[in-house]
Amino acid sequence: MKQDLNKLSFEELKKSVEELDKKKDTLTKKKVGVWEVGENYVLRTVTMIQVGRLIAVEQDELVLEDAAWVADAGRWKDFLDVGKLNEVEPFPDGKVIVGRHALIDACVWKHKLLREQK
Repeated sequence: MKQDLNKLSFEELKKSVEELDKKKDTLTKKKVGVWEVGENYVLRTVTMIQVGRLIAVEQDELVLEDAAWVADAGRWKDFLDVGKLNEVEPFPDGKVIVGRHALIDACVWKHKLLREQK
């Protein structure tokens, strides 16, 4: 049923946006093994931490976009829970390829992607 957006209250409009956002996630994300393409991840490798949106899973690589290198995450729990960090260096726009054999662990990043240098 089509709604007239001009007649919706703020709360009704907010609810509609949230419902559409949930639908968008299911349409834009795809499972590949344990990975979900389209999801934002923190990847911790043997030497670095990267944050970005996973756009491809290859046999030996993971491909991110809107990615950043986290030079100093500070306290790990604070970094994961609230996105607090000390230093970050965004990559230029485009793809960032991470070797899967260097991966130590990974988890979903539940915050805004890190596109500003700090």
